[in-house]
Amino acid sequence: MILFFLTSGLFLGWSLGANDASHIFGSAVGSKMVSFRKAAIIASVFFILGAVIQGSGTSDTLSKLGAVNAIGGSFTLALAAAITIYMMTKFALPISTTQAIVGAIIGWNFFTGNPTDSITLEKIVLAWIAGPIIGAVLAVLLFIIVKYFKKYSHIHLIRFESYIKTGLIVVGAFGAYSLGANNIANVMGVFVPAFHLHDLDLYFFTLNSNQQLFLLGGLAIASGIITYSWKVMHTIGNNILELSAEAALVVVLAQSLVLFIFSSTGLSNLSVRMGLPPIPMVPVSSSQVIVGCIIGIGLYKGAGNINFRVLGEIGLGWIISPIASGLLTFFMLFFMKNIFGINVGSKANTTIMTDPALITEYSQQDVSGIIRYIILGLLIFGTIGIVFYILLENKKRREMQRSEEKFWKNMK
Repeated sequence: MILFFLTSGLFLGWSLGANDASHIFGSAVGSKMVSFRKAAIIASVFFILGAVIQGSGTSDTLSKLGAVNAIGGSFTLALAAAITIYMMTKFALPISTTQAIVGAIIGWNFFTGNPTDSITLEKIVLAWIAGPIIGAVLAVLLFIIVKYFKKYSHIHLIRFESYIKTGLIVVGAFGAYSLGANNIANVMGVFVPAFHLHDLDLYFFTLNSNQQLFLLGGLAIASGIITYSWKVMHTIGNNILELSAEAALVVVLAQSLVLFIFSSTGLSNLSVRMGLPPIPMVPVSSSQVIVGCIIGIGLYKGAGNINFRVLGEIGLGWIISPIASGLLTFFMLFFMKNIFGINVGSKANTTIMTDPALITEYSQQDVSGIIRYIILGLLIFGTIGIVFYILLENKKRREMQRSEEKFWKNMK
């Protein structure tokens, strides 16, 4: 039963992967410096790592906005957000998953009579505003540095392009890690208050309840990347602004830094030790950050290069997504509660009122054992996949070498 309730979160993760992978590798794929297959594999692996290792910081913020205290509510809320994102993705609009889940949480608060934490909401909204601005500034600064290096390093153009291609892969991996760390809360954060799983001992390390949820969410995100992210990658990569290879590198690096900053508890603690305000652990809208970075590059190169029509469509998606998600959540909660009699949550006074019966029921189920077998299967199939990939690449290299030798032989 617990796995059934998680299906909406997994669907939400799939939708996030289908939409948000474009923010990491859309520019690289659009500029034809990295193939879609290679981008999808790298993004999937590092998404999962970022979610499991560093995903807990931003999930606490969403819990403060509205702690969903019944598993039925978590299921309904995630399903409403996933449907909203899926429908917007069908129109190739790179909308914000953060806005969809925040709108859903507010819809749940209205339905159950729980107050929406205005301070937390203010932090999230300010991050939505600050993210694109910071991204644009970083993108321009990094672009100037790269252009300066290209001009005065006297590196041959072919070698420079090779460096850029390698750089796109490296910063893409870093970006996927940062996005996984920052945005996994959007997928599984609403399940954290209602789920309590046994710790999973994997000999070398232990996964707690939250990390197990984040692992499942990361796997769902990876499946979305592999199966359905190409269309939105094309929108981000080419339709807003035609990007050169070095501009693509700068855009990915700038937005990766923004996401990492807002999800790193280490940087936040360092800021406090330096006598500065702590950096808020807020799930940032990666859609807004990446578009802000692209706009920054476009304004630096000349505003005439920007496709403002596509930009307007994306902006419309940002407005529609939280409203649509909130309204859909409200009506779906009414339907679930009154038609199916499912407990979708109740008004809490001063503490999170999770149903004790549900905690006992779900904690007694050996879901952690299922996750153990999932990890074992991933290791086995991952190893087989890596070996197969290496053999395939070696075969292609040999065929290319034979073709070149045949070409030069015929030339003689």
